[in-house]
Amino acid sequence: MADGIEHHTTGGITRRATLAGAVAALGLAAAGTPTSLRAAAPFTFASIDGGTLALGDWAGRPVLVVNTASLCAFTPQYEELQTLWERYRERGLVVLAVPSNDFRQELGSEEEVREFCEVTFGLDLPMTEITRVRGPSAHPFYRWLAAEHGFRPRWNFNKVLIGPDGMPVRSWGSGASPLSASVVGEIEALLDP
Repeated sequence: MADGIEHHTTGGITRRATLAGAVAALGLAAAGTPTSLRAAAPFTFASIDGGTLALGDWAGRPVLVVNTASLCAFTPQYEELQTLWERYRERGLVVLAVPSNDFRQELGSEEEVREFCEVTFGLDLPMTEITRVRGPSAHPFYRWLAAEHGFRPRWNFNKVLIGPDGMPVRSWGSGASPLSASVVGEIEALLDP
């Protein structure tokens, strides 16, 4: 493929095909997007707990980024995301939840989201503030995924696995369980032994 990334029939990323293809794709990066192999590293998010979550702080580690919502039929996946975080964080995995109201299923404030997630699911994984993930006012990370890698969340709980090199490895839709063999297999292949 021209961009060096294999895609699902739904347009999501499935695997990094070649390093050369990834470099070629990045050479055409739009203004304001990264142009190195650590492509995701320059992006930062506002943390729901205050401060900043910088993808660059997790360089060299796989990061599963999931756009989430508190009032969605897929919201119980938070429990599985927490399980992934607990099971694999010592081996390098980061699970980043990105609450979004783009599909009109998020609570009204960061405080409500944080309290709901802590009380209902015992979440302690990294979480951003409520963030746009689609369209021209989407967070720059999601604009980069759309422009450079053809990935746009179609609904809540779409998942993108960023490899240790900062490049997207694979994506899954809402229906893919975070603990499915497909998701876990891709993650385990990238983890420290």
